[in-house]
Amino acid sequence: MAEEINNTQYRKDQLKHIIQQLHEGMSLDEARAKFASVFSQVSAEEISAAEQALIDEGLPVSEVQRLCEVHAAVFEDNIINPDSLLTERPGHPAHTLIAENAAMRELIRGLRALMDRTDGASLEQLRQGTARLKGIDSHYKIKENLLFPYLERAGVTGPPQVMWGVDDEIRNELKEAISALAHGDNSKLDPVFIRLEDMAFKEEQILLPMLIERLDEAAWRQVAQDTLDFGYFLISPPPAFPEVSAAARPAAAAQPAAYTPADSHVQLPTGDFSVEELTAVLNTLPLDMTFVDKDNKVRFFSQGKERAFPRTISVLGRDVANCHPPASVHIVEQIVADLKSGKKEHEDFWIQMKGQLIMIRYFAVRSPGGEFLGVLETTQNIAPLKLIEGEKRLMS
Repeated sequence: MAEEINNTQYRKDQLKHIIQQLHEGMSLDEARAKFASVFSQVSAEEISAAEQALIDEGLPVSEVQRLCEVHAAVFEDNIINPDSLLTERPGHPAHTLIAENAAMRELIRGLRALMDRTDGASLEQLRQGTARLKGIDSHYKIKENLLFPYLERAGVTGPPQVMWGVDDEIRNELKEAISALAHGDNSKLDPVFIRLEDMAFKEEQILLPMLIERLDEAAWRQVAQDTLDFGYFLISPPPAFPEVSAAARPAAAAQPAAYTPADSHVQLPTGDFSVEELTAVLNTLPLDMTFVDKDNKVRFFSQGKERAFPRTISVLGRDVANCHPPASVHIVEQIVADLKSGKKEHEDFWIQMKGQLIMIRYFAVRSPGGEFLGVLETTQNIAPLKLIEGEKRLMS
């Protein structure tokens, strides 16, 4: 056992050293040769653990993100993961992820065949097909909002942040490529096609094996249910989540901690509710609410009919910083710090989104004695309110 532990630590240290040297300027060929001299194969867990260790030791997430494709290029021919029957079960999120990636690869293959053609019909097909790739946003949001929380609860925080950062880079590059194509320039297409394919590889060979190790049947079922809030990318909705025998279920589990009220009655200083009544009242308010406690953990969100941003059960207990793209985490942290310190009592933003004007407000929540309890976020489409003029004193 001691020999196995020592060998595991040795392999981790060697992987860390290779990755560190890449960031210090080692060439890809040199890194591959060094890797081959030590390893015959490597697992997703080992790569993730090495990156996490470097981040824990102070290597910025942005720096790991900058060279994550290079990391994958070094290891890609030697990654080995245990087979899983989950990827063969239609309706299972693991199967859905692979099916969406397969559909994307097929679409990209067809788009590449159109790029050398100059006739009008081919150009229009290329534009329409490339526009379909914008649906990758929902595919990435499922990772970021439904899957990453399980890794974070298991202490794997760095690799999800890196992957989210790369997702955002791909989103932006795809948007730029589509804009350039609209003006007759297709030179930006293939670079973004390559990045989409590279990300699909990392999802299947690195992300998915880590998830399969950690999620049990109930967690996967919750992911499948919450996926309906985001939709599907390039595929028809799959069948309902399939049943499986107990023997086929992964042993490890990392489920979000669900809140169960200790009492069905809630007594407040100015009145009382049943839990059913209070839930209905909060969901009836013409705005969305999310509460983050003083320890920066998401504790509650309302479930109104028209949410500006998706929220799912998996967000409960998640660190608020991990609920946002890495590029905007510093803004979130500054808002929370200002509200907590009393420098500000609220912070407001408003954005145009899908024909709506979304007002986003953050409020410091304090006890009657002034103790900081957390932050309340509200979002509301205020476009209809801006249209109000005069008075309305009679019923419609």
